[in-house]
Amino acid sequence: MKRVRVLVADDSATVRRHLCSVLASDADFEVVGEAGEGKRAIELCQALRPDVVTMDMMMPVMTGLAATEYIMTHCPTPILVISSSLNRGELFRTYDALAAGAVDVLDKPTGAEPPYAWERGFLAAVKLVSRICVVTHRPARPALLGRVPQAAGALGCSRAQRALEVVAIGASTGGPAAIVELLRALPSSFGAPILLVLHIAEPFAASFADWLAGQTARRVSLVRDGEPLASFVGRVAMAPPDHHLVLRGARLQLSADPPRHSCRPSIDALLESVAQTCGAAAAACLLTGMGSDGAQGLFEIRRCGGLALAQDEASCVVYGMPRAAADLGAAEHVLPPREMAAMLASLERAAARASS
Repeated sequence: MKRVRVLVADDSATVRRHLCSVLASDADFEVVGEAGEGKRAIELCQALRPDVVTMDMMMPVMTGLAATEYIMTHCPTPILVISSSLNRGELFRTYDALAAGAVDVLDKPTGAEPPYAWERGFLAAVKLVSRICVVTHRPARPALLGRVPQAAGALGCSRAQRALEVVAIGASTGGPAAIVELLRALPSSFGAPILLVLHIAEPFAASFADWLAGQTARRVSLVRDGEPLASFVGRVAMAPPDHHLVLRGARLQLSADPPRHSCRPSIDALLESVAQTCGAAAAACLLTGMGSDGAQGLFEIRRCGGLALAQDEASCVVYGMPRAAADLGAAEHVLPPREMAAMLASLERAAARASS
């Protein structure tokens, strides 16, 4: 079996030795290089072509963020960010790195973890990241691009006479960049409340809303249980860590129900509640990510007459969740995030004209 070749980049020699020791303890991995600053990480990545780079954010000469941006532009390689969730500045650089193409993030060990727990999580994360192709995607099936799949052609009803009451967005691996692209492409006048579920590790979720607001010039906040949907007109309401976000009547509710698809918050939980509450007055966007969370929920949005959009393969970091939705016949249109935004804006304008 071919071993996973890993380049370790961290300015701390102690941390590098620990990461290399953990990787060396598992026969599935091979450490091919070490770098103590970003410029050297780039040089080694170009020379060695590793399967995975583990990247610290706070490094001298060239930061981990700058190195990530360069690598993803010139020699795309799956990058696992190893970052501290306790430092706000480092957190924001981590989000920037994820938006630049880094695949995933793992919190640095604090020393309070159970014996070997962090090490097991680290090995699992490296193995998972190594399976993601950040260069070549399998071509999307032309029959699914921008048109209604025949199997689901009879689903739904006309939305022309109904106001757009809510937009639900779900994303996982690769999600930060796709979410930013979609929200930036919406006109500043776009008024429908936007409900967001992003699969991101709990230590990194709390400040993500602030980062996203800075990236998109749109107010973003974590939901508090019982908040009215109307309070998020023109704003983004994000599910907090480890809680499902659902819409019940006119209010947003948080739930500690069991995970779905090993995820809490679950995209399916949000989309199904939105479909049940808003029907044809809802729109949903299922973005890049591993697994199938959100596919069934998107189907329910479409079945109830709402606008069901899935991200196209060419623009996905991981064409997992959108593929599952397309295979299920849940996606009315398969589009890149920018075109999703254009369709949402057009729907809101059409509904406004119909009501005037």
